[in-house]
Amino acid sequence: MITLNDKTYTCPVDVTLGFIGGKWKLLILSHLHWQEQSSYTKLRENLPGVSEKMLSQQLKELERDLLVTKNITSRKPYRVHYTLSEEGKSLAPLYEFMSGWGVGYLKKHGVDYIQDQHLYK
Repeated sequence: MITLNDKTYTCPVDVTLGFIGGKWKLLILSHLHWQEQSSYTKLRENLPGVSEKMLSQQLKELERDLLVTKNITSRKPYRVHYTLSEEGKSLAPLYEFMSGWGVGYLKKHGVDYIQDQHLYK
C-alpha cells in the first residue's frame, strides 16, 4: 500500500487515477494539452454535458494537485485562462496515446470524427 496526502493507494496506477480519474479531469487536461490555454467558457463549450459546478470543482482540484495553472487576466470583468503546469505537461504521452487510440478506433468502426478533427491535431 502507498500512502500519499492522507490517502491510501494500492499501486502507482491507483495514484495516477487519483489525480486524473473521473469523467472530466482527463478531458480537461487533454483539451488544455491540445489548445495550450483556455478560458473557463471555452472549456465548458468543449465539454458538453458538464455542469458549471462540476467544471469549477474539477478545475479547482486540478489546480490544487498542481496539474493546471490558473492565470487571472482581468479582475473586472473577471477573466481567467487555464494552462497545463509542468506536471500536467508531463502527462502529454498519455493524452496523445489516448487521442490516437480513439481516432484509430473511430476510423476502424467507420465513425466520422472529421467535424471535430481540429481538437485532435
